[in-house]
Amino acid sequence: MITINPPAPANVPTKTIVEVVRANAQAHPDKLALVCDGREVTWGAFDTRINQIANLLLSMGVTKGCNIAIISPNSIPYAELFMGILRAGACVTPLSTMAAPEALQKMLTDCGAKAIFVAAQYLELVEGFVGDLDIARFAIDFDHPDFQAFDAAVDTADTTDPKIPLDMSDAFNLIYSSGTTGTPKGILHNHWMRAAQMDRVTPNGYDDNARTLLSTPLYSNTTIVSFLPTLYGGSTVYLMPKFDARGYLEIVQREKITHTMLVPVQYKRIMDVPDFDQFDLSSMRVKFSTSAPLRAEVKADVLARFPGKLLEYYGLTEGGGVTVLNSAEYPHKLHTVGQPAPGNEIRLIDEAGNEVPKGKVGEICGRGPTMMAGYFGRDDLTADYIWRDDAGRVFFRSGDMGRFDDEGFLILSDRKKDMIISGGLNIYADDLELVLLADADVTDAAVIGVPSEAWGETPLGLVVLREGAARTADQICADANSRLGKSQRLSGVEVRDVLPRSSIGKILKKELRIPFWENAKT
Repeated sequence: MITINPPAPANVPTKTIVEVVRANAQAHPDKLALVCDGREVTWGAFDTRINQIANLLLSMGVTKGCNIAIISPNSIPYAELFMGILRAGACVTPLSTMAAPEALQKMLTDCGAKAIFVAAQYLELVEGFVGDLDIARFAIDFDHPDFQAFDAAVDTADTTDPKIPLDMSDAFNLIYSSGTTGTPKGILHNHWMRAAQMDRVTPNGYDDNARTLLSTPLYSNTTIVSFLPTLYGGSTVYLMPKFDARGYLEIVQREKITHTMLVPVQYKRIMDVPDFDQFDLSSMRVKFSTSAPLRAEVKADVLARFPGKLLEYYGLTEGGGVTVLNSAEYPHKLHTVGQPAPGNEIRLIDEAGNEVPKGKVGEICGRGPTMMAGYFGRDDLTADYIWRDDAGRVFFRSGDMGRFDDEGFLILSDRKKDMIISGGLNIYADDLELVLLADADVTDAAVIGVPSEAWGETPLGLVVLREGAARTADQICADANSRLGKSQRLSGVEVRDVLPRSSIGKILKKELRIPFWENAKT
């Protein structure tokens, strides 16, 4: 595997998250650890359950580094499994509930998962193929002859802490990109990377009896970067299985929530609740936003009406350079994503890999204490992701384009990659294009992101049809969507006579996007 060698943070971690969570349970066993849908779990009960899950896995022959998969909505069992897998020395592999069955099968095959824990809501996504895999199957909340009952298996397991020794270089979690073609990329994080992220615990107050409300899914790094600091700080995590704006506000008011992580589309929906101003949100101390740029006008509205700090993070699941914007401190910088976080470096490069002059747009490359170990089993992909400075230090290429203003604030511009961020989820245009091009009536295709009030942006297919094709654009769209995961589905398809291309044959997507985004501004 390629060695990344991330720089050390100001406070070098000496304990893993597993060790600190164990100590927190011993220090205050009667304090609340988890709350979800009216169910409450104390730290003592949480710790016991973690031990039982770890011992169940060990009894099955799970060894250090084994991948253990979960597909479930947010729930208390999900949180318990997450930490139980780690205590067994295994690697948490949370699967996207928005991926298509074909993509999930490829993920499980690629990582060689030893076991999978499935919730009833998503059984249909794996039921068609999981029986063909050499994998232990557990039903979290349903009965099925081909699955072991989760509660029954865990309830009979030993409650003693197995105390598996862990090294900072050991695998922590494996997060897959969701694709329909090829093998999705597995982003591997180790214990060092996650421990290094805990430098934000005290500055952000996660260790001050925080009550953190999480409404994005636990398979997303967006959620994990707030879930783990709350547990590390010995505080309480509140989980929403499914987000709805009014329900979110009701929980904040009722439970006196202090911390939250939201993606931009959620902020927009929350602020648009007609009687938003009637809710008592005064308990909120810190709100975080990440996964996509939060529009300046939405930031301004949040600052004006939603109590507590608003911190926007720009970064990647892979890690690397991170920027932070404290919106209240810099209200004149709401069009930016802030400045590099302490210990992080951002460089901007041109297509030849040379740094661009100050003020010019370039591809964003980042380096910092929190960097992935690499793409699972794919040194070739990891190598493609790396840019090295003159000293040979590793930076990660983001595929995003941006520039720094005169005060060192990063302004994002057009993305180099054809990635669409819809509702905080990444959609890769080439995956969708290959599905369209597989249609016998389609001779050329491009997928672009167009403005969406509900999702920020949404994928639109532009196709050229073969001569004599009789099917409509709507029919082509419906057929393509039947083969795509829920988060990937096209909002529509438009038929074009020809798609513009450059002199070397590349489709000019920027040219295709301009009319949609220009119209959105008027």
